[in-house]
Amino acid sequence: MEIRAEQPEDIEAIRQVNTAAFGRSGEADLVDRLRGVASTLSLVAVQSSSPGGVKESGQVVGHIFFSPVTIRAERNSTGSEREREDVPVLGLAPVAVLPDHQRQGIGSRLIQQGLKECAQAGCKAIVVLGSPDYYPRFGFIPAREKRLKCEYDVPEEAFMVLELEKGALDNCAGTVKYRSEFSKLE
Repeated sequence: MEIRAEQPEDIEAIRQVNTAAFGRSGEADLVDRLRGVASTLSLVAVQSSSPGGVKESGQVVGHIFFSPVTIRAERNSTGSEREREDVPVLGLAPVAVLPDHQRQGIGSRLIQQGLKECAQAGCKAIVVLGSPDYYPRFGFIPAREKRLKCEYDVPEEAFMVLELEKGALDNCAGTVKYRSEFSKLE
């Protein structure tokens, strides 16, 4: 298994992975809308061979995408709001693995490599809206513990954050705002 940056020739395969994993095209459409936005990271998992040694010619079997988010700070004493852009924060969404390749650790490897590359790129924290039973194994904690909340009406325990740099979110209380492309996700 190779984890590498998305290449132009991977675009259709990435679309197929996301559509198959989610059973709909919404996440694939989201990735297409976000592709090319500054400060994004898109990685693929490529199967180099099957267990029997038969080559699958570099089939893309998994995908992960990170895109920038902002933190709208809580109202200050003057009643105004401001967005924090001085702390680079990315949102992890989506992560997808072809159904017949799930439960083999591919998603975990994508997340681990993605977090490593985000940290190397200078990102200070990652937010995710996902399973509170899955993401804590990577160090994610409920975002409320860092005084952050999601702009969407979601269960509190499903919105999580991981500081890639200790203390990066100190004094960053507020609402995490995703890019407008997310509002089109159905």
